[in-house]
Amino acid sequence: MLKLIQTEEEIMLQEAARGLLDRSAPVSRLRELRDANQTRDDALWQEMVDAGWAGILVPESAGGADMGHAAAHVLAGEMGRTLAVSPFLSTAVMAATVLRRLDDPRCQAALAQIASGARTYAIAVDEGSKFNPERIELTAEKRGNGYVLKGEKRFVVDGGNADHVLVLAQSEDGPCLFDLPADRAGLRRNVSAMIDSRDAARLEFDDVAVSGDELLGAARDGRALLRYGLEAGQAALAAESTGLAQAAFAMTTEYLKERKQFGVTIASFQALQHRAAHLWCEIEMTTSALLQAGRILDADPDAATLAVSVAKARATDTAQLAAREGVQMHGGIGMTDAYDMGFYMKRARVAAEWLGDYGYHAAQVARLRGF
Repeated sequence: MLKLIQTEEEIMLQEAARGLLDRSAPVSRLRELRDANQTRDDALWQEMVDAGWAGILVPESAGGADMGHAAAHVLAGEMGRTLAVSPFLSTAVMAATVLRRLDDPRCQAALAQIASGARTYAIAVDEGSKFNPERIELTAEKRGNGYVLKGEKRFVVDGGNADHVLVLAQSEDGPCLFDLPADRAGLRRNVSAMIDSRDAARLEFDDVAVSGDELLGAARDGRALLRYGLEAGQAALAAESTGLAQAAFAMTTEYLKERKQFGVTIASFQALQHRAAHLWCEIEMTTSALLQAGRILDADPDAATLAVSVAKARATDTAQLAAREGVQMHGGIGMTDAYDMGFYMKRARVAAEWLGDYGYHAAQVARLRGF
């Protein structure tokens, strides 16, 4: 039976993470980055690396902490509380999960670079307006001992700042997954800042040459290999969204206790109490779903798809509900840029689309449950 409460080690990790992020990455820091048109925080990432977070899923043999997905979710949840900007999900979670599945000296070297902070990653999978890893139109044409990539990838989160990119492409043998430097000749990055002040890029591959050594695993195994990274990322993004919801809820309830109308605090209004209680229940259920996903990813990653999709769907819905309720219950100030609640709404909107929206994951759950 899986234990759906935090362990003592996870609680200690959470307390340490909260201390670091409250000090170095409060929401005011996100505001500073936004106002300066910056989509990266190198100083914060270095602090995370020094704390061992970059190696949370990296094996000890490669210099990592190897603490597991449930521990990674603790960190992601705390990042969601303060809306921290970092390559943690793309690099320390998704890329590390993929690379550690291969018994290859090159992958071990890449994992060591992730743990040391020397390399960051972006994951290039989307090609349309919605998440659909089954759709692969980027081609990998065999050329000697290597390949030539032609096509494009869209909505590559962290794609503007990453050192390396994991790219899914279609070859004559089947789906292939490549690990290549982001500055490779012929690869153009069209970068834009998203509404939540992080970056995304459209990557254009114009006869990009890659060597056979840059192919991860065997040809035709790319989609199956990337699946582990995507599910790890979906669960960690659910954790970030859950942390976001918890912070938005706390901010809202504090305001209800302070704001007075008709001579009494608005927290005494029964209608607002009911809405707050409903949101609290939604957050608690989502937290349980997230704990389930983390435990299964650590115990049996091949059987984690259902639990991950339940967690991502619930977290997507809960985070957006928490942001909407926060804006509405704050009244007029909730709509202003001067107040932080709007930042939570923007991050919730982006997180809802990345790695599959509510509809995608609800369909996954229905399919796996035979509906």
